[in-house]
Amino acid sequence: MSTTDTARPGRLAGKVAFITGAGTGIGLATAQRFIEEGAVVAAADLTPPAASDSLLPLQVDVRDQASLDAAVAATLERFGRIDVLFANAGVLLPEAPAEELDEATWNTVIDIDLSGVWRTAKAVFPALKQNPTGSSVILASSTAGIRGGANTSAYTAAKTALVGLAKVRAHELGGFGGRVNTTHPTAVGTDLVLNEGNLRRYRPDLADPTPEDVIEPFKRGKLLDVPWIDPVDVANAVLFLASDEARYITGANLTIDAGSTTKWG
Repeated sequence: MSTTDTARPGRLAGKVAFITGAGTGIGLATAQRFIEEGAVVAAADLTPPAASDSLLPLQVDVRDQASLDAAVAATLERFGRIDVLFANAGVLLPEAPAEELDEATWNTVIDIDLSGVWRTAKAVFPALKQNPTGSSVILASSTAGIRGGANTSAYTAAKTALVGLAKVRAHELGGFGGRVNTTHPTAVGTDLVLNEGNLRRYRPDLADPTPEDVIEPFKRGKLLDVPWIDPVDVANAVLFLASDEARYITGANLTIDAGSTTKWG
C-alpha cells in the first residue's frame, strides 16, 4: 500500500480523490485541477485518461456495481484512503416530449445519471466513513436539477433526484465528518452538449447546425453574455467544495450557470 505525499503544496495537498466520468470534459478538467492543487486522483471512466504519478486510471462502467467496487479497491490499494468523491459520470441524450419518450432512452439516462451515482456512492461511502479527517462528496447535477425544460423528462428527473439523494447522503455522512453537496452547471462547452443531436434541439431549422449557429439561442437563457461555460469553470467550483475552504458547507446546491436559474427561476 502506498500513501499520498502530504508535503505537496496546494488547496488539496495530500488528498485522494475518486472521480467518475474523468476521461473527458468536466471530469478530466476536475482531475487536472485537483492534481494542480496537490491531490492524487483515481480517474474512473469507460475510457480513462493516461496514467501518471498523480493519476490512477480505472476502467469503470457506472452501470456495473462490480466494476465500481473493484475500482474503489484498487484506489485503496494504491493510495490508502479516499478523501474526495466527485460523482460526475453522465449522459445527455436527445429526448422527445414526455408522452412520446421511448422507454430505452428513459432507462439509459436514469441508469447512468441517477442509479450510476447511487452505485458510485454505495461503493465509495464505506471508505469515506473510515476517513478520520472527514471527506467531501460532490454529486454532478445540472440546472435541470433546479428547473426543468421541455423534452428533458429523463434528464431532469435524474438531475432533480440527485438533489434529494445528496440531502440523504449529507445526513448519513455528517456523523462521520463528511460533507455532501451538488453542483448545477449550465451548458458546458463539451461534446456532451455541443453534439449534433443537442444542437438540433436549438436550431431545428438547420439540417446540420454547428456550435456557432446556437450561440444566440444559448445566450438568451443567461444573465451574463456567454452561450456556455468551460469545463474548468465547473472544475473550479468542485475544487472549492472539495477543499477545506468549504469545510462547513454541506447539503448545498451550487449553481455555476451565468445567471440562468435566476433569469428563468
